[in-house]
Formats: sequence, C-alpha cells, structure tokens
Amino acid sequence: MPSAIVTLNITEHQHHLLIQKPVSGISLQGHLRVPGDKSISHRALMLGAIAQGETQIQGLLLGEDPRSTASCFRAMGAQISELNSEQVIVQGIGLGQLQEPMNVLNAGNSGTTLRLMLGLLASHPGRFFTVTGDSSLRSRPMSRVVKPLQEMGAKIWGRQGTTRAPLAIQGQSLKPIHYQSPIASAQVKSCILLAGLMTSGQTTVTEPALSRDHSERMLKAFGAELSVDPQTHSVTVTGPAQLQGQTVIVPGDISSAAFWLVAGAIVPGSELVIENVGVNPTRTGVLEALEMMGADIELENQRVVAGEPVADLRVRHGRLQGCKIAGDLIPRLIDEIPILAVAAVFAQGTTVIRDAAELRVKESDRIAVMASQLNRMGARVTELPDGLEITGGTPLVGTDVDSHTDHRIAMSLAIAALNATGTTTIHGAEAAAISYPDFTTTLQQLCR
Repeated sequence: MPSAIVTLNITEHQHHLLIQKPVSGISLQGHLRVPGDKSISHRALMLGAIAQGETQIQGLLLGEDPRSTASCFRAMGAQISELNSEQVIVQGIGLGQLQEPMNVLNAGNSGTTLRLMLGLLASHPGRFFTVTGDSSLRSRPMSRVVKPLQEMGAKIWGRQGTTRAPLAIQGQSLKPIHYQSPIASAQVKSCILLAGLMTSGQTTVTEPALSRDHSERMLKAFGAELSVDPQTHSVTVTGPAQLQGQTVIVPGDISSAAFWLVAGAIVPGSELVIENVGVNPTRTGVLEALEMMGADIELENQRVVAGEPVADLRVRHGRLQGCKIAGDLIPRLIDEIPILAVAAVFAQGTTVIRDAAELRVKESDRIAVMASQLNRMGARVTELPDGLEITGGTPLVGTDVDSHTDHRIAMSLAIAALNATGTTTIHGAEAAAISYPDFTTTLQQLCR
C-alpha cells in the first residue's frame, strides 16, 4: 500500500506542510516515542536553577519553549548545560539568588515561562527585571497572575493596565495569601506557589477544579514543604523553603501523544504503540474523552518513574461516536481540544465541547481557528462562545489551511489531512517545533 505523500516546503518566510493521501488509502503503523513533557521540562529547569546543588534532567523536551526557559534562567546566573534529550545538567544558584539580568528576559512564545517566572521574579527583593515575548505572547492576558502577585505585595508594571507584556518587575518581600482562583489553571497556581517559596508563612491556592499537578509533585521532590487538600482543590506551600537539586526523568508528553492517539483511531487499518507516555491523572482527560467516543486504546506496561505515572499507549482504528466534553474534565484536556475536535469530525453524531473559553487566549483563538480551518476542509463545525459543536461524518477535502502560528493547530490539521481526499497544504507548519520538533519526520515514518 503506498504511503501518503508528506512533504515540507520551505519558502523565504514560512514552512508549508503538504499532505496528499493516495487513492488507495493509507494506514499508520509502528512504535514511537513522543518528546518529553513540556510542563515537566519547564519546571525541572526552573526548580533546578533555584535549588542548591546539581539537578540532572533526562528526557527534556527540546522544543523552543523550554529553550526560552533555559535562556531566561541562564541570563539570571544559573548554569545550564547545552540542551539535549539524554541529559541536561543544571547548577543551581539557590533560592533567592537570581541575579538582575543585563537585558530584557525574552520568554518567546511560552506562556508557561513568562507566567511561572513572574512568581519568582516578584519575590526577589531589591532586583529589577523586565520580561517580554513574541507578538503572540505579548497579546495574551497576564492579569490572571499579576493580580494575585499584587495581592502579595508585588510591584509590576506593564502595557494595557499591566495586563500585557512587556512587564517590569521590582522585586519585593511578599506576604502570604490564600488565593481563590476564579479559573483552574496550573500556570496561575504554580506562579503563586513559586512566589510563596520565599514568603514567610503559608501561601495557599484554591481552584474551582483540579488542574495539572506537576508543580506540586516536583516541589515536594525538591524539598519544599507542601500540602494538598484534594477535597477543596487547595495547595499550600510553607516558606521560606530550602530546595535541593534532584534527578528528574521527563516522561513523554501526553499532549503530543494525543495527535497519534487520534490519528490511530481515525485512519482505517491503523495500529500504533506510543511508548513511555506520562499518564498523570491530572493530564489524562484526553484518554477519558476518547474512551467516551469509543476509541480502542489500551494502557500497557504501567509504572511509576521519578514520581510520575507512565505507560505505553496502544491505539487501533475503530468507530467513534460523538459525545459531550465539558465541566471538570476541561482543565485536564485543555491543550488537547484542537485534536479532539479532529476526532469529532470523524465520529458519528454530534460532539459538543463547552466550558473551554480559555482556548480563546492561547497561542491563537483556538476555538475560532479550529472552526474556520476544519470548515474550510468541509467539516460541519459551529463556533460557540466557550467551545465547539461538531457534526461528524462529513468527508473532508484537501485545501489550503493556516496554523495561525499555533503549534497545536498545525499538528491537528495535519492529522485531519490524513483522512481528507486530495492535497492539504498547511501554512505556518513550522509552529509545530514549539512542542514537537520532529513531528513531520515522525508522520512520514508512520504512514504505510
């Protein structure tokens, strides 16, 4: 059976990914590993930088976002070896010892870098920092972390009433607070907990629903005094803390695995095994959603590696059904909604996604962009204020689509193109490198 034609055309300003499915069809076959978890990679670099002693990181994601984190913390005095997936060495400088950088700190496209870093910068008395990012990041809301930091006594200035980067921070001795977060956001929670590391007393964050808990797990591993109340979705850190360098083993990112889970489920004749994937229960909402849709997915070789649950995921093609994805499930699959929308296009019946207004302030307005781009291919997608309504079963036709420089949009459209007739050209495909530098190569290898 001939493979799909998957080519990457590079022009002066942009990458175009061309996917053409042969008339005889394709399937996806094989074993693969996805890049290291992006959330864990960021946190390992940050905590390693502010801990005492050496931190060794294995399996680090080599995407652009962790590179932005490493660059920022190198500029503030941490020694971080050249990034590679085998082992990265971080020589920490100790909590409270970040140096005032000579230049503006640039977080690139990484909201995690900027938002989490603000908690550390704001709690360094007597030092001045300025942070910015690319055009996308400069348009994203920062008030969700600025407001609680200001309640702790932080001094922060920025564009549009201190809601947009660039931001200037004058470090202060902060006071502990109990923050009732209006949204379930690991970035908000982590920012406040990091600020609480240098704050005398107990700093608590309570969320309306459970968000991913990588920060809590890693802070405990590095020696922070931290308690969790799962009944109230509350986390408390006691400062000032003492952090000690650790060995961190980064599992495969379930957000990256999600593209192959959906690809294997929707492309006839496919069977894939995705090895060494992190299955932290605060991140497995995508597995639950696909299970509701009837996807044939098995967890194999389940184990715990460096405090994080890990498994191999086997997916086979099968018939999918529409479902409703909403409520407390949303924070545990917020990054996977674009690719779940693709699954819904090939499911029988209607899929409704609600309570996901957060998608409108990601790297792009993911609600609007997924609706417009899938509809260009012939899907029936209705944009809702806080989600999408998708009527499945309509054949897709290849055409020109645009990633809007959003990595998850680019990869989701590539998976959709595998089941479209004709040729699909994805403009701005280079955005995939943010979280999955080898995505196109892996896609080429799996097509049969």
